[in-house]
Amino acid sequence: MEMTSKGAFSSQVLQLDPEREVARICGRMRELMLSRVKRRGVVLGLSGGIDSSVTAALAVAALGAERVLGLEMPERHSAQESERFSGMLAASLGIATVKEDISGILESVGFYRRYAEAARRVVPQYGSDWKSKIVTSDVIDHPGFTVFYLVAQGPDGSIVKNRLPLTPYLEIVAATNFKQRVRKMLEYYHADRLHYCVAGTPNRLEYDQGFFVKLGDGAADLKPIAHLYKSQVYQLAQFLGIPEEIRKRRPTTDTYSLAQGQDEFYFSLPYEKMDLCLFGKNNGVPAAEVASALGFRPEQVEMVFKDIDTKRATTSYLHLPPLLVDEIAW
Repeated sequence: MEMTSKGAFSSQVLQLDPEREVARICGRMRELMLSRVKRRGVVLGLSGGIDSSVTAALAVAALGAERVLGLEMPERHSAQESERFSGMLAASLGIATVKEDISGILESVGFYRRYAEAARRVVPQYGSDWKSKIVTSDVIDHPGFTVFYLVAQGPDGSIVKNRLPLTPYLEIVAATNFKQRVRKMLEYYHADRLHYCVAGTPNRLEYDQGFFVKLGDGAADLKPIAHLYKSQVYQLAQFLGIPEEIRKRRPTTDTYSLAQGQDEFYFSLPYEKMDLCLFGKNNGVPAAEVASALGFRPEQVEMVFKDIDTKRATTSYLHLPPLLVDEIAW
């Protein structure tokens, strides 16, 4: 991934040879399964999104469809289209699937109650028939600080958008993290019963910036696409024959009851632009060159660079293993 000529920074720096990259990833997956993981196959959660779809396709290419199990784990807030897309993906790959509706588990741990109670701190009239999501301020328009808002939709379709103070924000995020942790629990149940391992689905942008839940979607035995920028995941998706409807789907979190894009909640920019900023940051490309490629001002890219550093610092603990007082030798 080198720039084509001196100063010619553009989206082309992220261009892959998909055939070669797929072969490399699959070879490495087979090697790790044999030498380190020592399991018969792979379990992964299917969301109907591009990352889980590509991860599933890579597992099939590496191990065969008969050794890949996809889990569909909807709950009452899930987008209906997610189940349709995950089913479409499974059918195209020829893999077995198991559907586990997690609404009952979430109800038993009080997720829906806890979420509504936190939301009512901000929107007092919030009820069980409301929908909502968290959105964040744009780092380019609001440099130096991040402001979170709760966007809530009443049963009559009316929209309320109120600033979200720290305490209810943390309570809402803590509650929604139940979803990722319950799903991961079920992934490991099926992995254990089949003597399979669990594949994680984060791309490089998510992995680098801490956009995952510790011991939730951050837990896995293999993470085959964590080195790939999201733009590159889309390149592999086309090569691997992922259905076009999935490839054209807008990246979402599918965590909140209102549709929510990843750029609304966590990332400063849409993934195409975040990828280039992160690549520029990782490779020492001056902000002015990145800005020229994106049609931004250099100071705007500097703000994104700063936001990248902030997220790395504040989410670094997510990558930590359990810490020991003394090292234990093997």
